[in-house]
Amino acid sequence: MITNTEIEKRGNQFPNHIVNFKQENDKLYFTTENGVILGLTVLRDSAIRFRYATEHAFEPDFSYAISDDVSLGYNELVVKEEVSEYIITTSKIRIHVNKSNLKVRVFDLDNVVILEDEFGFHWEENYNYGGNIVKMSKICHSGESYYGMGDKASHTNLKGKRVNNWVTDSYAYGKDQEPLYKAIPFYVGLKQNIAYGVFFDNSFSTYFDFANEKRNVTSFWADGGELNYYFFYGPKMNQVVEAYTNLTGVPELPPLWALGFHQSKWSYYPEKKVREITSSFRKLKIPCDAIYLDIDYMNGFRCFTWDNSHFPDPKKMVKDLEEDGFKTVTMIDPGIKIDRNYWVYQEAMDNGFFCRRADGPHFKGKVWPGECKFPDFTDPKVREWWADLYKEMIADIGVKGVWNDMNEPAIMEVPSKTANLDVRHDYDGHPCSHRKAHNVYGMQMVRATYEGVKKFMFPRRPFVLTRAAYSGTQRYCATWTGDNVATWEHLWIANVQMQRMSISGYSFVGSDIGGFAEQPNGELFARWIQLAIFHPFCRVHSSGDHGEQEPWSFGDEVTDIVRKYIELRYQLLPYLYTMFYKYIQNGLPMIQSLVFYDQDDTQTHFRTDEFLFGEQILVCPVQEPNAQGRRMYFPKGKWYNYWNDDVVTGGVEKWVSAEIEQVPLFIKEGAMIPKYPIQQYVGEKEIKELVIEVYYKEGIENSTIYEDQLDGYDYKKGRYSLRRFRLRGKENELIIQQFKDGNFITSYDKFKLIFHGLPFEIGSIEVNNEVVEPKDIKLNGSNSIEVSKDFTELHITGK
Repeated sequence: MITNTEIEKRGNQFPNHIVNFKQENDKLYFTTENGVILGLTVLRDSAIRFRYATEHAFEPDFSYAISDDVSLGYNELVVKEEVSEYIITTSKIRIHVNKSNLKVRVFDLDNVVILEDEFGFHWEENYNYGGNIVKMSKICHSGESYYGMGDKASHTNLKGKRVNNWVTDSYAYGKDQEPLYKAIPFYVGLKQNIAYGVFFDNSFSTYFDFANEKRNVTSFWADGGELNYYFFYGPKMNQVVEAYTNLTGVPELPPLWALGFHQSKWSYYPEKKVREITSSFRKLKIPCDAIYLDIDYMNGFRCFTWDNSHFPDPKKMVKDLEEDGFKTVTMIDPGIKIDRNYWVYQEAMDNGFFCRRADGPHFKGKVWPGECKFPDFTDPKVREWWADLYKEMIADIGVKGVWNDMNEPAIMEVPSKTANLDVRHDYDGHPCSHRKAHNVYGMQMVRATYEGVKKFMFPRRPFVLTRAAYSGTQRYCATWTGDNVATWEHLWIANVQMQRMSISGYSFVGSDIGGFAEQPNGELFARWIQLAIFHPFCRVHSSGDHGEQEPWSFGDEVTDIVRKYIELRYQLLPYLYTMFYKYIQNGLPMIQSLVFYDQDDTQTHFRTDEFLFGEQILVCPVQEPNAQGRRMYFPKGKWYNYWNDDVVTGGVEKWVSAEIEQVPLFIKEGAMIPKYPIQQYVGEKEIKELVIEVYYKEGIENSTIYEDQLDGYDYKKGRYSLRRFRLRGKENELIIQQFKDGNFITSYDKFKLIFHGLPFEIGSIEVNNEVVEPKDIKLNGSNSIEVSKDFTELHITGK
């Protein structure tokens, strides 16, 4: 890795004085005497693109990261030329561009400097490959913190860290190991409790130094391409993440079953073993919605084939599993076995779809099938062909989801673990080498997979999973954090990775529960389940060479604990589904670090363990063996202990009891948490009554419940149910107002409201301003009532 000092010692070049300025609507161009151009684009009042060129010319403007649905527009743009600088003002920020050296400073309207160039843009010739190593350095202020950057296995606060974005197969990676499986070059900065964001959209290998080498400098650079970054002003973290997520996109709503519990292993085969596993789930009444088939279902690891000796009738097996509530998910890797009798290989050869080396021959690499060739997924023709390959698997056999693995791409028996850097790619009509395409290769593979699965699943929704990703991959699929290890340290890593990925715009994420490599004991497995049921993607996966890793593999005590928490996951599915809706609508992370929840509290800036599941459930997993409890920090507000309704006022660190059967779990006061009945799989039961747990608050709290058919696309035509609740509690009364939208009719017609912390005994009840006899709404003791789902106002007063 090139250090700042090394770059400074070598042929470093800097912009000099500005000799020309021009404006084209929302685009401003500043050109220096030595041929540097700064292109500044105002996307929104608080979102600015900075793009630098050398030798008087920009590269073609193309990015895989940017969503087609990005919303643009600003309210104000004023450019003023001063003696020493240009000043650009929007309704949210002010940007100063120095005339003598092109350095940039960004201020808020209170004149607080938010982001300030140190060296600013500089570059050097890359003598090994041609082009430039491009770099930006910013001043780091005392107390400044940094978050995001995807799946890094390090502290949530990146201050003092250096990271590398180069998508890498990192089997059994360790804490702070670099690089890992994903390249998400986006961070959120927090300075004087003002949040901002930087997204360095460059698909070459990129590096970020967060005041590691120099404590007053934060910098980022790339091995090639342009210095092209986006700045987002908050001042709240949610505003920054929303702006980045708007730029890079969100997925469609998944089918609800994709949010259930999934079971996987390398590998479940033959068919008898698959049926044995699924039967055990139903026999032991442990909810599960999906069973995964790893590479051993294939004929000699050839993608899009089946091993007929192990799976003689896959269509019947998949149908039988579906009738028992299991959706089958199959793995597809990018490597295509070199075999002239293999139809996929021959089609790709006939059409010129495989990647080539610089001098013409096909790139070859060894993976599970042996010698393979690799399709160029950056070519639209190849993606279209790849999508159509899923027809038999999805439309004919009935597989419900696809899992793309090894798509970094991972290559065996070579030091780099991946493709040669001289491999050529189409890059959607912008030909380049693997140096530029590497970080997006897996993204474009899973994009093609998503398009194929969606095409052949219609009118149902697709489910796709990837290991490798670049910014924007969240538009297509869920992801997991790769080949982790069955250790307590990796339980901690999984926790911080989920928080980091969510703040990086990629919320549909999980880890291999229990660890992929090595073998967990029962306690570690139970504690991991207690964490992972609060992750949007929830799957057990293991390497299989060390023993069994099913929920019942660790004795009756652990089985009962695991069942209890998976059941809780299924009860909370309407809450989780609503979280997903808010993520799609507003870019709101489904997992929130404490600093995201309350950036004004400096105690949250370095917390790693606690997080919010959605906006109203606080979780603090136990991450050490033999623990009877742990210390945890409570953020602002009041929090009900889920297990006993004790109330804790935030702003304190407290000891919380947490023996093996319990995870510290707290509900925000005023929350209304919807729950489904326990089901063995999504859709097993018709929901006849929606339970809503109501946590009293003296004051006001808002809650939301989103529902639709839980699959299909009718929700896009208005067939959804969106209920917004406004709870207002006083000393002797509770008022709940409901505001409804959408025309989806739910299967239930009543709510069961279960009250927690109600400080009075219910005396009278009014529904829609009419007094109702308690018997008419089924007053059950003093802590629950049943009421029509269509009420607009519920007014409860004490005796």
